[in-house]
Amino acid sequence: MNFIAKIREDKPFIFNITNEVASNFAANGLIAIGASPAMSHTPREAQDYGAMADAVVLNLGTLTEDRGEAMLKAGKAANEKGVPVILDPIAVGGTVFRTEIINDILATVKLAAIRANAGEIAVLAGALEKAKGPDSMIEKNDPEIAKAVAKKYDTVVISTGETDVITDGMRTALCKNGHEMLQNITASGCLLSSIIGPFVSVADDKFQAGVYAVASYGIAAELAMKKAMGPGTFILALLDELYFLTDEKVKRYKQIQER
Repeated sequence: MNFIAKIREDKPFIFNITNEVASNFAANGLIAIGASPAMSHTPREAQDYGAMADAVVLNLGTLTEDRGEAMLKAGKAANEKGVPVILDPIAVGGTVFRTEIINDILATVKLAAIRANAGEIAVLAGALEKAKGPDSMIEKNDPEIAKAVAKKYDTVVISTGETDVITDGMRTALCKNGHEMLQNITASGCLLSSIIGPFVSVADDKFQAGVYAVASYGIAAELAMKKAMGPGTFILALLDELYFLTDEKVKRYKQIQER
């Protein structure tokens, strides 16, 4: 499937409840890839947006009580309409408050995908006590840990690290696309979580959509670094490369190993 062409044809509406740090960057990235973003965190409109969206992204970054309430409302409304929901459980286990909200979402909202770094995925699997934040990494991104989380929550898990792991518990793919400069800018993981939204919205096979989204984002980062001089110019170049990305480029540059 030509995912990017389909996204640009359909212009899927992606509702994001995300954090202040990521909001502008994620919105611009979604526009660049061809989607139509909405960024809101008030509980009073979360149910409406969740029901009308083509995908819903729940990002636990700068969590508040209102955001937590809004996420639960949006997720449940999306489920009722068959709208895919993506969860980014930032710093799960870091505080009692955010862990309780994440557990509420996991218990009551059917997720199309969970996107988190390897440390956060390990916390969800019970293999690590807590993740301090979006930069909390563990040495090895173990596919078996990601598979256990995928089976536990019946979802696609995208565990990011030096090599990204994408799995639905049965099928697993390893993606080596990307660039270390992504670690030197704020909200690069948050943008990836949002970018997954339009990919899963246009595909029945959420696993393949996740693989394609991760590879596409990594390729855009690689191409951006060919033009960038540092983190500031990298941000601008990344948005440009997302805008100019094509299915042909993804097929040419993807580094995917399916297991």
